Amino acid sequence: MLVMRGIVKQFPGVRALDGVDLDVRAGEVHCLLGQNGAGKSTLIKVLAGAHRPDEGTIELNGVPAAPAGPVDAIRLGIATIYQELDLVDGLTVADNIFLGHEHARLGFTDRRAANRAAGEVLTRLGHPEIRPSTEVGRLPPAAKQIVSMARALSREARLIVMDEPSAALAHDEVANLFRIIRDLTARGVAVVYISHRMEEIREIGDRVTVLKDGRTIAVGLPARDTPTSEIVSLMTGRDVEYVFPPRAARPPGEEVLRVEDLSSPGAFAGVSFSVRAGEIVGLAGLVGSGRSEILEAVYGARRATGQVLVGGRPVRRAGLLRSVRRDGPLRALRRGGVVESVRLGMGLAPEERKAQALLLDQSVTANITLGGLSGFARLGWLDRARERAEATRLAEALDIRPRDPERPVKTLSGGNQQKAVLARWLLGGRRLLLLDEPTRGVDVGARAELYTVIRRLAEDGIGVLLVSSEVPEVLGLADRVLVLREGTVIHQGDARDLDEHRVLDMIMNGRAA
Repeated sequence: MLVMRGIVKQFPGVRALDGVDLDVRAGEVHCLLGQNGAGKSTLIKVLAGAHRPDEGTIELNGVPAAPAGPVDAIRLGIATIYQELDLVDGLTVADNIFLGHEHARLGFTDRRAANRAAGEVLTRLGHPEIRPSTEVGRLPPAAKQIVSMARALSREARLIVMDEPSAALAHDEVANLFRIIRDLTARGVAVVYISHRMEEIREIGDRVTVLKDGRTIAVGLPARDTPTSEIVSLMTGRDVEYVFPPRAARPPGEEVLRVEDLSSPGAFAGVSFSVRAGEIVGLAGLVGSGRSEILEAVYGARRATGQVLVGGRPVRRAGLLRSVRRDGPLRALRRGGVVESVRLGMGLAPEERKAQALLLDQSVTANITLGGLSGFARLGWLDRARERAEATRLAEALDIRPRDPERPVKTLSGGNQQKAVLARWLLGGRRLLLLDEPTRGVDVGARAELYTVIRRLAEDGIGVLLVSSEVPEVLGLADRVLVLREGTVIHQGDARDLDEHRVLDMIMNGRAA
């Protein structure tokens, strides 16, 4: 169905694609693998019409095709579901699904027809509970992913590109995603599937193409029969053994966080645990089990009952302090909550780093120093030289690459962007870090680097509370693990006493240890 030959794409100072080849057959799931920076995203943007190639040819069903833009690609039957979803939060689910090919009647949008058609597509995806009239901005990440898939299906595309489609999905939702993919390929639709999870490649993939440094390293490898070690070697250019850094030999220090009977209606209830200095505590559970919501409540970004203590001091809940000025109107000042948490030495790396943690158009320096600008101020003026020097020191300590503190942070790979978020919270010293999906969308090589960074931070005496959708990651990185199911902690214990099968049995079947 698709033949791409010798695709070249250059940006100022960077040759992102250097003669890439890709062949995709009708009715197959073709997996595209490579580390961050290998050229995967650029290649699919060329296919989607977002970038024009400088050299090379594209054929669809034997006919030359060169999408002049995204609309042209859609007309050619190509739909792309990006990892960073391109939905419009202020529009409804139905509006997003049919954006660009709206249901119209007499020149006006026929909302009844659009809602009905959207409901049919969502039901086909196995999610009839998502209401077409709901504003997309109100949906959780997993539901947004479903809406993005519904938009691709609504266009009756013959070639669908999926970039990390399972990253925000729970275990049962991934199974449903695979059901949909098999249904599509059975009808002759081709799927280009990008994922960093080898178990997914084995289960859903037919063939694999590997990219490295903007070049095609291997084409058409059998997805189920090619050894992981061979694929890793192709991706990295070297043999890599993936191991987690060893746990600290010395016992953890004093308690830095205590959570007592923390509850948030509809999210979790009666959660109690502690984190000590130099200790990594992991939260394991399905999406929707309350993991991220617990981090938000601890950080003060979500309303909850119960008590959170940092270093033995209670964290005040966010509230309004009203004061009256003689020369002006009534003023409302916020106190407690996130501001209080940061003041007590807490930092959060959220799940959606690009939307919730980074100023993408700003420099690496600006992103690192964002949380502590007052420390670089003199008489109300920012000391740029001292700010840059401190950002450079932290960037070097965490090995952020490339070594250019004035480079826009959006040009960094996912792993290096995550390091920039971590560096921010090391400025001025932290006693507790909350990490929500710290390796989401990060390739296997960069993951190993992040694991080393997180373990080193713990060895320096920082307490770490970690959330990850990948059970092996929680077990390999954490010292202690809390297993969550439907908002309840059903097990707490030493990570070394657990294995993946036992944890999955608990979170899937509710069998407490």
